[in-house]
Amino acid sequence: MTSLICGSLAYDSIMMFGGRFSEALLADQLHKINVAFLVPEMRREFGGCAGNIAYNLKLLEGDPLIMATIGQDGGSYLARLDRLQISRRCVRTIDNAYTAQAFITTDANSNQITAFHPGAMTFSHHNKVADAGPVKVAIVAPDGRDGMLQHSVDCVDLNIPFIFDPGQGLPMFNGAELEHFIELATYVAVNDYEAELLTERTGLTLDQIAKRVNALIVTRGEQGAEIFADGQRIDIACVPADKVVDPTGCGDAFRAGLLYGITNGMDWATTGRLASLMGSIKIAHQGGQNHTPTRQEIEDRFQKAFGYRF
Repeated sequence: MTSLICGSLAYDSIMMFGGRFSEALLADQLHKINVAFLVPEMRREFGGCAGNIAYNLKLLEGDPLIMATIGQDGGSYLARLDRLQISRRCVRTIDNAYTAQAFITTDANSNQITAFHPGAMTFSHHNKVADAGPVKVAIVAPDGRDGMLQHSVDCVDLNIPFIFDPGQGLPMFNGAELEHFIELATYVAVNDYEAELLTERTGLTLDQIAKRVNALIVTRGEQGAEIFADGQRIDIACVPADKVVDPTGCGDAFRAGLLYGITNGMDWATTGRLASLMGSIKIAHQGGQNHTPTRQEIEDRFQKAFGYRF
């Protein structure tokens, strides 16, 4: 049962600056900044919401199908998808653009300066959901603005239930556009900050949003998550992590658990618990796609945490 994952593929270049930005940036000279940071530590990660979600769904032995755009420099990402046996038949290469990428510099106080280049992601609306063929469920995750709008409409036209997951793309849309997404979506998934922004921009309360969709999922970090469905609120506890290393991609891992649960007809409590477990596994590893538990190990950890198997 295929899950269509509409979203971004990106490279993340992460650099570590041993000093403090506050010592290099003079408050009275911010109008003419010209500074360089020595970054002896650097790593490059495969990222993007679609890539991260698909990676985690594959760990669960699901069937992810990525719909995304990648640039002229995307060969290594395509090769990685081939190695992972994740279909890339709906990944379009944009020859005159670079793959979306983030350049993140972190200082000794964990402050970050990030530059994000959308690149090929801007052309995501060139992909059409109809080209994916039969799918059980879809997710519209952060991507090019026009692509998110187009893919949502496509899913409705094709009677494909989908999760609206605005993520960091939420600020691109005004209240009317966000309300339109909610009207189209089958499910809405946001974190607590995004939930506040969503309610502020639309003027809708969480209860009002929940009544317009089959389920509203709000993640709250170490405080767990809430699922509003069938007129009730289901509280999902946070699964303690082996260690906390890097939160990058935890939300994407959580959404992979949601997709797996929906696709396989699980009840919402089990779906939420599996999603929570996937986030817990991810946070113990650097980057969004470097954790490698087997399906059996995930099942065993689920049973240990909740007392039954999913």
